[in-house]
Amino acid sequence: MDLREIRAYVAGDDPRRIDPAATARTGHPHIRSLHEDRDDTTLLIADFRAPMLWGTGTALRSVRGAYHLARAGWQAVLRGGSVAALTVTGDGLAELPGAAGDQHMAGIAKLLALQHDRALNDGASGNPGRPPLAEALARAARLAPAGGRVLLATAPGEWRDAEAALSRLARRRTVTIALMLDEIECTPPRGVLAVSDGRASRLARLALPDLAGECARLRAIGTRPAEVQP
Repeated sequence: MDLREIRAYVAGDDPRRIDPAATARTGHPHIRSLHEDRDDTTLLIADFRAPMLWGTGTALRSVRGAYHLARAGWQAVLRGGSVAALTVTGDGLAELPGAAGDQHMAGIAKLLALQHDRALNDGASGNPGRPPLAEALARAARLAPAGGRVLLATAPGEWRDAEAALSRLARRRTVTIALMLDEIECTPPRGVLAVSDGRASRLARLALPDLAGECARLRAIGTRPAEVQP
């Protein structure tokens, strides 16, 4: 394992990698970061666009997606890995580059909460926006090094306009697509329902979504689909 850099120690770093010379010279703990560490970088991508800001159960898709990402981030931190984050809202993109430690992961959790609030405010103001996911995935290629992991939390079907970008991202990384299912999609009510948008109405019967084709396509372009139920 070749030395990549010597950097300041942050909470969660392996104390066995402390560099005595740099620590003595600066008066602050420094550790040796090795090239092998780049393989254990996890990039969390939160889709906070309009289709995710919806839900029929106890939480919106977007909230459950953020929890799913945060859980994966804390697991990466516990094993000593580096974590980066990227959020997509109607207002654009926000990011935090990869780093290790509890303090950095707490900063990512704060970013998720702040950007989610911003997305909700944009929706309430009548300007929800829906920037293309491909733009975020192009940025993701710079945040996730080759050999790293990428976890995208989005709604079923919302990745389709970014299929080519997903395929490119997955060529040298492990890319998992967490399809956040809503409660009504997992246990749809029985019987016929009246559906109205305020101007027109119709009767409909809800059925369980069939994601087999979607998951097959995601596997075909090199990613790993995961259906996440409430």
